[in-house]
Amino acid sequence: MTSNTLFITGATSGFGEACARRFARDGWSLVITGRRAERLHALRDELAALTEVHALELDVRDRSAMESAIASLPESFSRLRGLINNAGLALGADPAPQCALDDWDCMVDTNIKGLLYSTRLLLPRLIAHGRGASIVNLGSIAGSYPYPGSHVYGATKAFVEQFSLSLRCDLVGSGVRVSNIEPGLCESEFSLVRFGGDQARYDATYAGAEAIQSADIAETVFWVLNQPAHININRLELMPVSQTWAGFSIDRSARPA
Repeated sequence: MTSNTLFITGATSGFGEACARRFARDGWSLVITGRRAERLHALRDELAALTEVHALELDVRDRSAMESAIASLPESFSRLRGLINNAGLALGADPAPQCALDDWDCMVDTNIKGLLYSTRLLLPRLIAHGRGASIVNLGSIAGSYPYPGSHVYGATKAFVEQFSLSLRCDLVGSGVRVSNIEPGLCESEFSLVRFGGDQARYDATYAGAEAIQSADIAETVFWVLNQPAHININRLELMPVSQTWAGFSIDRSARPA
């Protein structure tokens, strides 16, 4: 029996919210997670008109809460075809010497450990589904292309890329697919969080750039999960046409002694 049930972390904004809406329109049953109860329940109520939705108010960094919530999933949501590991964040864009260690801890705990918890805890359910099941991890071009201020955020996304490739090796023969989606400049609440709510800085970042939108990523993820069961999209990098690679930085202030 085919089961189109999808587990989405970080569904209360950005890519996660857009993915929830896109898959709901196609009738997929959803398990959505988020820390902000009001937003989470509003999204659940909105999408309940289209499909079955189970909301889990939790933080992916909380291992015990994740274990408890996943162990107690209702039977009708227990057989998963897909996992979208979307929960993640960047905090600050200052050079490393000016950053707060608390911000670094938060990025590592969310972008790495939170992704590990959801993946490991849901793997048995995805393997039980077998052929056609998918894990989609939301990475970033920052995992491949460093830029000033990317330090720990970029490093966490490099981890996501390598973990995705390694997970593919371990799941060979199971029928479970693993994909890493690596967006470039995207306009979403993600950046407002990164800039500490600085709306002017947010606006300046996207002015005239025609950036990728959350709905664009949702369509991409939908396409990935709906590929024929014998096809795995290993990694997919997206940028707006306006964005490309920067040149190498050279410090010319140094003088021979």
